[in-house]
Amino acid sequence: MKHTVFALDLAKSIFQLAVSHHPGRVSQQRRMTRSQLLRFVGQQPPTVILMEACGTAHHWGREFRRLGHDVRLLPAHDVARYRRGSKTDASDTQALLEAGRNEAIRPIPVKSTEQQALTALHRLRSRWLATRTARINTLRGILREFGLFIPLGARRVTPQVRAWVDDPEVSIPAPLSSLLLEACEEVGELERRIGLVEVQLETLGKQIDVVARLRTIPGVGLLTATALVASVGNIARFPSGRHFASFLGLTPRERSSGSIRRLGRISKRGDVYLRMLLIHGARAVLLHAKRRENPGALRHWALRLEKTRGHNIATVGLANRLARIAWAVWLRDQDYRERCLTN
Repeated sequence: MKHTVFALDLAKSIFQLAVSHHPGRVSQQRRMTRSQLLRFVGQQPPTVILMEACGTAHHWGREFRRLGHDVRLLPAHDVARYRRGSKTDASDTQALLEAGRNEAIRPIPVKSTEQQALTALHRLRSRWLATRTARINTLRGILREFGLFIPLGARRVTPQVRAWVDDPEVSIPAPLSSLLLEACEEVGELERRIGLVEVQLETLGKQIDVVARLRTIPGVGLLTATALVASVGNIARFPSGRHFASFLGLTPRERSSGSIRRLGRISKRGDVYLRMLLIHGARAVLLHAKRRENPGALRHWALRLEKTRGHNIATVGLANRLARIAWAVWLRDQDYRERCLTN
C-alpha cells in the first residue's frame, strides 16, 4: 500500500526534500527555495513530514500543520545515528526517513508561538546575564592589578568602583577612570534589560494557569515554571514522573549486564538550562530547610540524604524529586500540597 512520507532537511535558503512512497525507499529528491517549498507542500495531500528538531523547525512545523500535514520533529542526535557515508543534504533526508521508522524515537512536540516567546525571553535573559557576569569579572580583574579588591557579591561591584573613581586618594590612572565608569554604566544597562525580561515573564506567567500551579512547589519559581512550560509543552507525553526526570537528565546513567546492575552519575541528557534551574532551586530548598523548625516531609528527606550522601548528591536527588512533583502537579492540574512529618 502506498504511504507517502516527506523528509525535509532545513536550511536558510535552499531546502532538500526527499519523498518516500514505500518504507525504506526514496522515490524522489528535490532541492527548492523557501517560496518553492511552501508552494509545493501546500499542493500536496495531507502526509507525514519529518524534520530534525533544529533551528527554524518549530516555525516550519507550525506552517505545515496549518496546511493540514502531520509534522514530526525528531531529535538531531537520534537522526545522526542513521546517517550513512558523508554528511550531505541528501544523506540527511535518508537518515530522517530511517529514523522516522523507529517507534522508539519519540518526536518532539511543535512549539506554539507563546512557547516560542517564553523560550526567546529566557535566551535573552541568559545571554545578558552571562555578559553582565563577564563585565563584572573584568572590573574585578582590572582593579586587582592596582591592589584594589572588591568583596564578594555582584551588587557591590559598581558602587565600589564609582566610589574609588571619585576618591582622590585611590591611585587609579586617569585614562582608566572614565572607562571604568563606562563599564559600570554597561553593567547597569544589562541589569535594566534583565529586569525588563523578568517583568515580561511575570506578565506572561499570569496568563498561564499551569505556571501558577508549578510555583506552589518548593524551589520552583517564576524562571523554572515558565522555562518548563516553554520547553516541555505537553506533559502528558511522559508516562510517569521518572520518565520526565530522565528526560531532564536527572536519573543515573546505567551500565548493567545480566544480573549485575551498575548505576553511576546522572546522565545529564536533555535541556541543560532546565536542569540547572531545578538544581539551583533544590539547593535553595535544602538551604532553607536547615532554618525551619518543621521542615516538612520533603525537606526532611533531603536533609537526611545530605547527612548520609553529602550536599551535592542530596541537591541533585532533591532536584529529581522536584521534577517528579512538577510532573504530577502539571498532569493532575492541582496545587502542590506539602506533607507534614508524622510522629
